[in-house]
Amino acid sequence: MELEQYVSVLKRWWWLMVACVVVASGSSYYGTTRMPRIYQATTTLIVGQTMQQPDPSRQDLYISMDLAQTYAEMVKRRPVLQSAAEALGLAYVPSAEDVSTRQVAGTQLLEIGVRDTDAERARVLADEIANQLILRSPSGAGDQERRSFVTEQLEDLQRKIETTEAEIEEEREKLEAANSARAIQQYDANINALEQKLSSYQSTYATMLTSAEGGTNYLSVIEPATTPERPISPNVAETVLLAAAIGLTLAVGGAFLIEYLDDTVKSTEDVERVTGLPILGAISRIGGDTYAHKLVAAREPRSPVAEAYRVLRTNIQFSSIDSTARTLMVTSPNPVEGKSVTLANLAVVMAQAGHRVVAVDTDLRRPVLHEFFNLPNSRGLSDAVLSQRTTVGAGAAGPGVRDGGNPTPFALGSEREAKGMPPSKPPIMEYVRTTGVPNLWVLPSGPVPPNPAELLGSERLRQVVRDLRWADVILFDSPPALAVTDAVVLGARVDGVVVVYEAGSTRRDEAKRSIEELERVGANVLGVVMNQLSRGQDGYYYYHYYYGEDGKGKERGQGRSWLERLLPFVGRSEVEE
Repeated sequence: MELEQYVSVLKRWWWLMVACVVVASGSSYYGTTRMPRIYQATTTLIVGQTMQQPDPSRQDLYISMDLAQTYAEMVKRRPVLQSAAEALGLAYVPSAEDVSTRQVAGTQLLEIGVRDTDAERARVLADEIANQLILRSPSGAGDQERRSFVTEQLEDLQRKIETTEAEIEEEREKLEAANSARAIQQYDANINALEQKLSSYQSTYATMLTSAEGGTNYLSVIEPATTPERPISPNVAETVLLAAAIGLTLAVGGAFLIEYLDDTVKSTEDVERVTGLPILGAISRIGGDTYAHKLVAAREPRSPVAEAYRVLRTNIQFSSIDSTARTLMVTSPNPVEGKSVTLANLAVVMAQAGHRVVAVDTDLRRPVLHEFFNLPNSRGLSDAVLSQRTTVGAGAAGPGVRDGGNPTPFALGSEREAKGMPPSKPPIMEYVRTTGVPNLWVLPSGPVPPNPAELLGSERLRQVVRDLRWADVILFDSPPALAVTDAVVLGARVDGVVVVYEAGSTRRDEAKRSIEELERVGANVLGVVMNQLSRGQDGYYYYHYYYGEDGKGKERGQGRSWLERLLPFVGRSEVEE
């Protein structure tokens, strides 16, 4: 597929994408707004006391980080969680899934996070779980009593050391003032005794100080949890955007899957790729419940659809510029694809151009052409073919269906008129019906015969066509080309064949096979008419810009609703004419 084809698919299925995005976003928003709000509180611990040491060793740091990993695993164990629940008086034990731990990379810090539907409960749980972890470490409650005692002893030793130092200084002053040998000897002995006492105090103080400072396996809280103000889940905006993205992705994928599985022709480009034939016309959807309402070329001659049929008329004329195309057959691969509507409107625009046109209903199985012009169908083509009166007529000696004719396509008048003689009235005229459109006559199908294919291939039909050569153009409404053999039989006898495809209905293989069936018998297939196209695909807006709905020129965008302004960009309209 080319880029233009991808864009075309997106334009055709924009409504599905919008619907999926709206449904996904709305459902997601509805669901998330009714979900309970989850809050998270975090308490931060530090392992070891290397931060208090002036010169910590690298080994102490590594050991502290390893211990932090061990404590992180202990947090989610049931003894710690159960003890925290009992301490807080909770009737349930927090789930390990609601508790998270994280060691800050490259540090001794350990974060304990607790998620809960209540913000305050999340805070107290985080602090209590941290406290229970500390109680299970060497820095727990029992160790705290010992450390308190040691601290008190250190304070007492510090006072004794200071007192002893003062006494030593006092004895040295007395020693300097002494003038007798006995006094000097006594002061020296006192100083030595005090120094030994001071040394003992200092040694004991140093030992107890090391014990009080603790070791590497030590836990303490450096940042208690705070009450969270905003929930961490659900994130409404993020969830809705994600759902919208998923909905859009599924819609785009579904659209391309449908396009891949849908093997119908949907545009003029599809037809040209499948058949290789030129597009003679592109007709948009025509509203109306009856056949008479679908005759827009007569009912609304200034409408964009009528202009599309005039474009079809012109294209047919120039497609057969090298040969006379006075007899044309309109068919389609399958029933109900718009061949009869196309023929009826084409006959009207040809008659409006001044050509004498006879529309012949050769669909002898399901005739409808008479309904467009509100004509009776009691007598018609089948009667004319079976009547012996058609074997001889004014045109009996004239050319066959493909023999000779006027020198230019759709030339006005006949050879008799060119010589100043009025056209004769062949016997076929008793079956031909006039219409309310000047220069347009209709030959209904008449009663349905038991053998339509044989009747269409008979020599008598040739005679009927010869009797109609007084007209400039003879149009044949044929049965579907793939449904029965009638179209193939008749297609070999006319000057040109126009095939009608319905956008979104005619399958590609059927479109191709119908052309192959006609060409196999030597039919001259002039081209294809695409029917039931959306307004954005058939040139509607170009005509609308120049003429407007009432045939009067308008400025660009004037008189158009916001929906009509949008349709050319989306490529498909659900608004029927």
